[in-house]
Amino acid sequence: MSGETDLQKLLAGMQPALCGRDWGYALAAAPPAGVTAFATVAEEEGLTLIAPMAQLLAAGLAPQGPMARITLTIHSALQAVGLTAAVSGALAQAGISANMIAGFHHDHIFLPAEDADRAMAVLQGLSDA
Repeated sequence: MSGETDLQKLLAGMQPALCGRDWGYALAAAPPAGVTAFATVAEEEGLTLIAPMAQLLAAGLAPQGPMARITLTIHSALQAVGLTAAVSGALAQAGISANMIAGFHHDHIFLPAEDADRAMAVLQGLSDA
């Protein structure tokens, strides 16, 4: 299954799901014991970990957050054009910060936890349009 590439189908079928409001971003030299990262990004300055806030704090890290995670549950193709721009643009219009991460099957949005409900409404409106 290669995923959907048609932007209109992606938007209509994205079915955003709120997957918690307790995520954090932290830097580490390596993933500490007890931290199950949702995602990692290796940069010259260090390893960015995106994981539950409680795990990051328990590991002695100084996370930024809390962040909410919204998953677009449609299987989007990695070569799909316009989904990230449409979603981040709609959230930007509403004054909501969006950090997008593409997985093999789904796109994920990390945003300030206090904006989660508004973001869900914005995304549902975009999907219904």
